Amino acid sequence: MKTKFWILLLAAVLAICAGLSVLLLLPDSPAAYARITSRGTVVEIVDLSRDQEFLVEDSAGCNTITVRDGKIAVTQADCPDQYCVHRGFCNSGTPIVCLPHQLVIEFLADQGVDGVVG
Repeated sequence: MKTKFWILLLAAVLAICAGLSVLLLLPDSPAAYARITSRGTVVEIVDLSRDQEFLVEDSAGCNTITVRDGKIAVTQADCPDQYCVHRGFCNSGTPIVCLPHQLVIEFLADQGVDGVVG
């Protein structure tokens, strides 16, 4: 009886772990918008369906941000590590960060009507 209990318990734990692994490894759904903040201030909320390019500049330096084919990327930066540029084009997942310039690009889901319209 004890052996069956431990086998069932182990099987249940393995099933839960497998289920959580599948949920965590599935790709996120593509975002519709991206919020760009610089030094904690929202610079712009970008519609990822419109191709565009713009420059975010402050006293620490500048970043060129490009939106193309529903994805966004930092395509040029004058920071030393270039981590934000190497990240490439993204449309979901963890934010794109340029730490030396304190620039953050976060992905936002499609926002429906918020509140009562009337």
